[in-house]
Amino acid sequence: MRIVFPTNEDMGYLSKRGAHFGKAKFYTIITLKEEKISDVEVIQNPGHEGACSGAITNIMNLKPDALIVSGIGANPAKGFFEQGLDVYFDSESPKVEDSINMFIQGKLDKLESEGTCTAH
Repeated sequence: MRIVFPTNEDMGYLSKRGAHFGKAKFYTIITLKEEKISDVEVIQNPGHEGACSGAITNIMNLKPDALIVSGIGANPAKGFFEQGLDVYFDSESPKVEDSINMFIQGKLDKLESEGTCTAH
């Protein structure tokens, strides 16, 4: 399972999570096998034009199975939902490592198309 995290630093699973998935400097991709980290990749965010659709395309190009965010607006949440990507919400974990552990333990809420914030 490939899980994407927006991050603002290139420190693998020790990276601090980014608050905005489209403006994050990097995407940290964690591959899980049997609930253990088997691979970590960090990809620089190529940026996006216009609204959040460009960021959705960038993330979908990474071939993820899930995206974990600390907040997401209704339109991008709906866009990921329509693409078939599972989006999980974690507003508490400061680092990717903490958030992936919460995910493995089943403690993160899976979003549908409603989003979590109105500022996007």
